[in-house]
Amino acid sequence: KKKEIESPRLCAELLLSRQLDISRLKLYIEYGQPVGKKDLDQYRAMIKRVADGETVQYITGAQEFWSMDFIVNRSVLIPRPETEILVEQVIRINKENYQEAGRVHILDMCTGSGAIAVAVASEISNAEITASDISKESLVVAQLNIKRHGMEKRISLVNGNLFEPFIHHRGCFDIIVSNPPYVTEEEYRLLPDKIRNFEPKIALESGVDGLSHIRTIIEKAPQHLNPGAWLMLEMDPRQIEAVRQIIASNSSYMGVSVVKDYSHRDRVCIIKKRQ
Repeated sequence: KKKEIESPRLCAELLLSRQLDISRLKLYIEYGQPVGKKDLDQYRAMIKRVADGETVQYITGAQEFWSMDFIVNRSVLIPRPETEILVEQVIRINKENYQEAGRVHILDMCTGSGAIAVAVASEISNAEITASDISKESLVVAQLNIKRHGMEKRISLVNGNLFEPFIHHRGCFDIIVSNPPYVTEEEYRLLPDKIRNFEPKIALESGVDGLSHIRTIIEKAPQHLNPGAWLMLEMDPRQIEAVRQIIASNSSYMGVSVVKDYSHRDRVCIIKKRQ
């Protein structure tokens, strides 16, 4: 509490259960049982890392997303609850448009830990998913998560910057979904230490206005989407109007809708390509 750590009791329980390799429930059941000196020393070392600003998820190496456990390290952004909105919308669009199709081809761009791709694969049995990222290190983590959840035959990984690896793949995706970097250069400098010092800058910052990646994705996506297909993007609520203008200036699209996150803030743009 003195270090202003968010949810200090939960943090302490997560770290101790990780060190003892038991569930939080078992911590309560076995409350009062002695802890060995080696475990106690290592637990105290983890507490110090949190006090020094490191994120609990990087210390434990785990984060829950879509009620699934994912491996995380400092090569990947920690999956946030609001990103589950993207998963929900992919499921909805598939149900309304592709459920009867033999296959729905989905690209998860800027996949990071692979959380979106794995969550979507767990819910859509007819999905054939490609997950891409510029960071080779993040794809190592994504591969671990794909294997952990038994999705090796459902998800293919591709290394490269945005659409560069897909230059010869024209009009082959039904859905492109992305949680790209969207933090401005100025905002990045003002981020809390626990984010700026530990989470990968490449997964956060996107130019002066925070729209460098989003602008490129919107511009190039039509070449890789089937007619009538969908592009879904997470962004900062303050960027929505600027993104609407970018979309309106592109004749390849026929409309955009906006979905709010769990805090009732505009979070996801759903963009439909013309037939």
